[in-house]
Amino acid sequence: MIKANGLTKRYGGRAGKTVVADLTFTVEPGAVTGFLGPNGAGKSTTMRMIMGLDAPTAGRVTVGDRAYAAHPAPLHEVGGLLEARAVHPGRTAYHHLRALAHTHAIPASRVAHVLDLTGLTDVAGDRVKGFSLGMGQRLGIAAALLGDPATVILDEPVNGLDPEGVLWIRNLLKSLAAEGRTVLVSSHLMSEMALTAERLIIIGRGRLLAETTVADFVRDSGATAMKVVSPDARTLASLLAGPGVEIEPGAGPDELEVRGVDGPHIGRIAAAHAIPVYELTPRTTSLEQAFMDLTRDEVEYQAGTAHDGTLTGATA
Repeated sequence: MIKANGLTKRYGGRAGKTVVADLTFTVEPGAVTGFLGPNGAGKSTTMRMIMGLDAPTAGRVTVGDRAYAAHPAPLHEVGGLLEARAVHPGRTAYHHLRALAHTHAIPASRVAHVLDLTGLTDVAGDRVKGFSLGMGQRLGIAAALLGDPATVILDEPVNGLDPEGVLWIRNLLKSLAAEGRTVLVSSHLMSEMALTAERLIIIGRGRLLAETTVADFVRDSGATAMKVVSPDARTLASLLAGPGVEIEPGAGPDELEVRGVDGPHIGRIAAAHAIPVYELTPRTTSLEQAFMDLTRDEVEYQAGTAHDGTLTGATA
């Protein structure tokens, strides 16, 4: 279990930048917990504090009821992947893992096991400098699992993985959680988090925005849309417009995506004005949409659209 209580990280003293602000959360064992937030939200800094790589300015974080540095054999308690490329490029995959294993008297058989688990057995004798990004990720995951830890912390583990690798890491994370381990994983891939995580911790600008289950977060987002297809979509859109109603063009010229009103209301308006409707279908909110709605005002950099339709970068 991971517990953060009032966790704060500030750089540059009182007048400096606060990256993590009074963050309190719990990561329970037995479930994959997704750690989400826009770029610059403080996710990596938080994970570094959990792993004892950065000291909090205030507050405390524990893994298994003690700070990471207080564990006599931390690799057996916490396995982490924060930077897959933090490996000497001249070492082979096998010798990198063997060097780590020596620090905790981990047998060579365990090294062989994690190499096989991560699909690296055939390249165990190759130097890491020749590894692709995906192979480097697999080696980082192998190192995280080397001590058979009760807690696993992975920062963007699917970076560089092909579809087979993404499926593999998804199943691996679920199996680790099913064994009763604590699993915390960050990712910007909302579609993957929707398939992998059961619980969510979402932060923005270093503050906690949500701590909940994936199902509850999506259900409570209140952003369910209606797909409307009509040959007179423009007229119908003008009739539906009003406070709290969001209308966006759909995939086709006759399609609308409407939020803020339900299907019966749209049907009544269409019938009252003799506007034919070919389709009226509710669309369940995705995790991505719910996340975007929650964090819209928390991003450091937003993309704006110029009058000519081209994209321009704007700092929030």
